[in-house]
Amino acid sequence: MRALDTANLRGAQYADVRVVNHREESLSVKDGIVENLSSSETEGVGIRVLVNGAWGFASSRDLTNAEISRITAQALEIAHASGLVSGEKVDLGPKVTSQGTYQTPVQIDPFNVSMEDKLALLMHADVELSKVQGVRTRQSHATMLKEHKYFASTEGAFTEQTLIETGGGIQATAVGGNEIQIRSYPNAFARQQVTGGWEAMLSWDLPGNAQRIASEAVELLTADPCPSNITTSLILGGSQLALQVHESCGHPTELDRVYGSEAAYAGTSFLTTEKLDTFKYGSPVVNLTADSVRPLGLGTFGWDDEGVPAQSSPLVKDGLFVGYLMSRESASKLGRKSNACMRASGWNRIPIIRMVNVSLEPGSWKFDDLIADTDDGIYMESNRSWSIDDKRYNFQFGTEIGYEIKNGKMGRMLRNCTYMGITPEFWNSCDAVCNADHWVMWGTPNCGKGQPGQVAHTGHGTAPARFRNVKVGVLK
Repeated sequence: MRALDTANLRGAQYADVRVVNHREESLSVKDGIVENLSSSETEGVGIRVLVNGAWGFASSRDLTNAEISRITAQALEIAHASGLVSGEKVDLGPKVTSQGTYQTPVQIDPFNVSMEDKLALLMHADVELSKVQGVRTRQSHATMLKEHKYFASTEGAFTEQTLIETGGGIQATAVGGNEIQIRSYPNAFARQQVTGGWEAMLSWDLPGNAQRIASEAVELLTADPCPSNITTSLILGGSQLALQVHESCGHPTELDRVYGSEAAYAGTSFLTTEKLDTFKYGSPVVNLTADSVRPLGLGTFGWDDEGVPAQSSPLVKDGLFVGYLMSRESASKLGRKSNACMRASGWNRIPIIRMVNVSLEPGSWKFDDLIADTDDGIYMESNRSWSIDDKRYNFQFGTEIGYEIKNGKMGRMLRNCTYMGITPEFWNSCDAVCNADHWVMWGTPNCGKGQPGQVAHTGHGTAPARFRNVKVGVLK
């Protein structure tokens, strides 16, 4: 309140303040040895002010009265300086006056689980991985975080929320001849992460899946290579499709990219504003949603970092592009309201537009029926590599594993699988999406954006889906 009062008295049009305590713990085991054991905690305050239509921001880890007064004054000075640069004045649109508290629902607080019990789970998984001959390297790890955050603004908003995340996974690496093959579980790069407690780690049953994952890594060494330079039907598993959604759906719908304010670091977007409500982004079975309310999503919270309440809004409806990921400022340019997509990675970063839970809504197919309906194609899952241009248009992805589909049956295993495409052509080729029984909320805890850099945690709900006439294999 001292920060807000100071900003008001010194003529700010608007001001908000976030006080954030962030606690994180991680541990990993490699080849039966504890490789990493770390715990960190950081606490501080970030103050954002608007003066004559221009932003200023300052932060500090010192929460004393004198320091709060100093950094508020600094934020005001920066705003005044920013206002000297010609440009469009900021309009935040309707006031936001949210009040309340929110906490991530958990059954087992991960910070109440002893370090011995956490390590015991990872060691058990490592032992199971070691039972498969031919595995060169074994890895298992776990990550927990808890963020306690206050937000207040001069418009009367005042919220408090505690967000809890739990993540982890296992990975087996096999080496033979000229091949290095990797299999991960339950997600690519051995890291699935959700807003939830230790019960999530237990539900993934890392030890129970370890031998299967290790065996697949070894089998990939001698598997047939993915066919090169062909066009075929492609079925993507849920975890691979989650990254496809992240890169070719989530990023291009970020409205700051469209306006060019993100161009210097990570590119712009092909989804320019004249396409809104007119552009055929995908086939009629493609429905994409941005939400911050679904259970387990890393984009799930009570309010974003502008105090806008969590909500759900369509991005693509029956194939038609209908919405963006927006802040208050960017939404007002379109005559719309923010859909709660402003987040900062910590107290010392200014909020920017970030993905919440960007999900492909489930369709009507059972997975077995989808395979049976495919005469010729390839099934791919678990991301291994990705590349996409700065407008999020042309892309190429590689996966850990694939399987040939012939006459409606899953056949031989394939290694070094890749596919490529152009975003709207790819999504218009989608003709089937599996139903809610196969739909999973996947976590992407490493999305980079902004200058200075910020790492965001985003969620992507997907079920396996089929795409027709996709280019497979690295083109020569």
